[in-house]
Amino acid sequence: MDDLYIPPARGLPGGLLIPDAELVERFSRSSGPGGQSVNTTDSRVELSWDVNASGVLTETQRQRVLARLAGRLVDGVLTVAASEHRSQRQNRTAGRVRLAHLVAAALEPPAPPRRATKPSRAARARRVEDKRRRGSVKALRRQPPLD
Repeated sequence: MDDLYIPPARGLPGGLLIPDAELVERFSRSSGPGGQSVNTTDSRVELSWDVNASGVLTETQRQRVLARLAGRLVDGVLTVAASEHRSQRQNRTAGRVRLAHLVAAALEPPAPPRRATKPSRAARARRVEDKRRRGSVKALRRQPPLD
């Protein structure tokens, strides 16, 4: 197939192009029901990309991907499997799309730190008024005291 293109995003202004030579595809038989060709076609695709050895990432991007996808990496290799389609070609495309989404999400810059704020005076007054009103509604439900 062609090189894998990851479109521009917040953390990736110019996009990213992973050369086809860095992607390793393995094919195997897909599980589940199928038609006449179920036992003869290798339609399941495993797409692997070695993040550590990749030449398209800067060192900052590499560290970010390694940190964010640490649970999915095995020895620095990201592997994605696709077997939802019957044809190998569609599974290859689905695997590439899935890999591109994973890498694009991992390359997003971290969110800015949350700035602590206090509730406004009016918000505090509304909260107290709502509590008072709710308390009075509940008080009306109580049994009157027996004299």
